[in-house]
Amino acid sequence: MGPRSRERRAGAVQSTNDSSALSKSSLAARGYVQDAFVALLVPGTARRAPLIHRGYYVRARAVRHCVHAFLRQARACPEAPRSQILSLGAGSDSLYFCLKTDGLLARAAVWEVDFPDVARRKAERIAETPELRALTGPFQRGSAASVLCFESLDYHILGLDLRQLQELDEALASAGLDVTTPTLLLAEAVLTYLEPVSAASLIAWAARRFPDALFVVYEQMKPQDAFGQFMLQHFQQLNSPLHGLDSFPDVEAQRCRFLQAGWTACSAMDMNEFYHCFLPAEERWRIENLEPFDEFEEWHLKCAHYFVLAASRGDTLPQTLVFPPAEVFPRVDPASPSGVLDARIVTSDNQGSTLKTFGHASVLLSPGIILSAGGFGEQERRHCRVNKFHLLSRNSDSEWKGFHIDSWGTGTQWDGRLYHTMTRLSDTQVLVLGGRLSPVNPALSPLQIHLFKNEDNSTESLNVTVTRAGPGNFTLSCWRHSTTEVSYKNQKYLFVYGGRSVLEPVLSDWHFLHVGTIAPVKIPVEGEAPEARHSHSACSWQGGALIAGGLGASEEPLNSVLFLRPISCGFFWESIDIQPPITPRYSHTAHVLNEKLLLVGGVWIHSSLVPGVTVINLTTGLSSEYQIDTTCVPRPLMLHNHTSILLPEEQQLLLLGGGGNCFSFGTYFNPHTVTLDLSSLSVGQ
Repeated sequence: MGPRSRERRAGAVQSTNDSSALSKSSLAARGYVQDAFVALLVPGTARRAPLIHRGYYVRARAVRHCVHAFLRQARACPEAPRSQILSLGAGSDSLYFCLKTDGLLARAAVWEVDFPDVARRKAERIAETPELRALTGPFQRGSAASVLCFESLDYHILGLDLRQLQELDEALASAGLDVTTPTLLLAEAVLTYLEPVSAASLIAWAARRFPDALFVVYEQMKPQDAFGQFMLQHFQQLNSPLHGLDSFPDVEAQRCRFLQAGWTACSAMDMNEFYHCFLPAEERWRIENLEPFDEFEEWHLKCAHYFVLAASRGDTLPQTLVFPPAEVFPRVDPASPSGVLDARIVTSDNQGSTLKTFGHASVLLSPGIILSAGGFGEQERRHCRVNKFHLLSRNSDSEWKGFHIDSWGTGTQWDGRLYHTMTRLSDTQVLVLGGRLSPVNPALSPLQIHLFKNEDNSTESLNVTVTRAGPGNFTLSCWRHSTTEVSYKNQKYLFVYGGRSVLEPVLSDWHFLHVGTIAPVKIPVEGEAPEARHSHSACSWQGGALIAGGLGASEEPLNSVLFLRPISCGFFWESIDIQPPITPRYSHTAHVLNEKLLLVGGVWIHSSLVPGVTVINLTTGLSSEYQIDTTCVPRPLMLHNHTSILLPEEQQLLLLGGGGNCFSFGTYFNPHTVTLDLSSLSVGQ
């Protein structure tokens, strides 16, 4: 890499600091963290989305947790020398000022290192801001040519390239850093921006130079799955590519990386584990209720693709002081794969006919026609709530073709709702229940979609009208629920279960609706009611309903499978015992094929593997796992917020839409409709 290329790359990396600083400022402004200083260090303001706030919150709490653990240990040894914090790639971080305000630097000092331009800009900001100067006390500014940009009694800012280790070593020594003193080295989203050789040299240098130290790292991992590929692509487009993830793709590889570089002990975990094991339940509740939120899939995926690591050297700073044995975060890896299901494209992105959306609903109207509606997607080259309908039609050559159609008429209009359900009433009628327009605005009115053909009788000329359904006073204010057809006394009913609402983050109630009138009816249900959940799956089976997985009240995925079994006086809740137990998951789809329950895709946080298809034999309770081979699918396939349609005669499963708002990396929509070959499921088990 030439000098100019390195300069451009360094500039791109510095721009990630500016974006990160604005996100941290927005985080503090919304009350996620107590930090009055980040806004003073960062010019300008930006209001970030709740998903960004959550992501930066868990990052801030992980760093704070490690720093406070280090300082507590230092205070526990009053005879020990003054402890040191060395922040590598500190950027516009306000760590020093927060610690100073909390009285935690009485026997400690902070050194920060970043690119010269970043360091000088920060020093200037501090010098011209009275509130910041009041905390640093008397200080000196370095000259334009000096590496030392700012120096006070307990705060030092140096402008250096972390790849120049000899210069770094000499400059830190000149600035008063004592390598024999207990030291915390902090690299918050830093190492991955260095070329692998430079990162390895920095890790080894730190192990060699600091005999009594703790090295804390926060950065990205898991580049292989769809979310990871999209993450890599985002940083590549910013000209700040992530390095080393292929060599160190998970927490175990990162742990070995530090041990092999000379660190004597090391612990690491992803941010889902940190969030659930090292944050008190009351603090998690506070965060989860600060602002309306409904992007659970991307929140859990973001946390699964970042880790925090603590490596230690010496006897006084064991890494267990940072991550003491806590509540065990259960790892529930799926059973060894029983087979592989081939995924192939069935539609291409020609003339905008592909369904690029998530949070929608789909229904099979007849063997050759699939209707999808709602969700958030790409429409007329913009991202918005989708107000067009999508039809996927199969011609005489068994080829699928998709096209969009508008609602027709001057009556009720389609409102572009998300996370609703659609139930087929006939070849030309569909019932729509629940959904939301935003996390604070439910779509209350049940709707009925009517399809009819024009004079040419072609599928492409279908018209769609929308009317209100059910009794005039009936509304349903939930979303992420399920609707399943069940039978009672030879009558068909719709069983509406679970979900969430504006007032309740997760629901445990249910409703029965008469299929003919869409009117609520009361039907007795016995047995122990299942715990509240949303984003679960539901299938009709033997006149009742199979409920699987979902997200529970603590925002943790569930692995229970329940059967609402018909009995003479109503229905009865019973739990299905599954062996081996399945990995807790949500935002999946489900179907029953040949007395087997298929759970397709979804999101889980208790396994590092990628959800494929879980097959549960409903007769024996035995479960097996099938991986999805996406070799023939040219773009990443995100199997959450998708829909799926079972074609039992062809032994195929169509996967439509899916994706989500992938943290700060952008919004991803699966660009193709994909088919899975299920023929191998008919063999064995």
